[in-house]
Amino acid sequence: MVEPAQKLIDTVAWVLIENGRILCARPRGKDVFFIPGGKREGDETDLQTLVREVAEELTVDLAPDSAVHVGTYEAALADGHDTVVRMACYTADYRGVLTASSEIEALAWFGFGDRDSVPPVDQLLFDDLAAAGSLR
Repeated sequence: MVEPAQKLIDTVAWVLIENGRILCARPRGKDVFFIPGGKREGDETDLQTLVREVAEELTVDLAPDSAVHVGTYEAALADGHDTVVRMACYTADYRGVLTASSEIEALAWFGFGDRDSVPPVDQLLFDDLAAAGSLR
């Protein structure tokens, strides 16, 4: 839960799992991989944010009517600031070929053993996916 003195970063993420591994992306200029997605703009809904961010990062089109909420997670940033990241996670079908856009330097498929390579809020998702048997 976000305390009054904390800043909230409100994000939405796309959970794509294949063969027990989850798709992660590393933005240009960053050294950490994230679950694809990003910050809400204005009064966008979760699905509007998800569709826009995934198109911008991975050049594919999500099918909003296929989206299923996986969970919403909150964790403090790893750098010790008074900032909490909230990440609403969805699965959804897509059309197109997964391709890193100019915003993304690298794509990778991570298993549970790669958990320490992602931010704290993403680690919570990894834990739930592993417990459900979806992530190896």
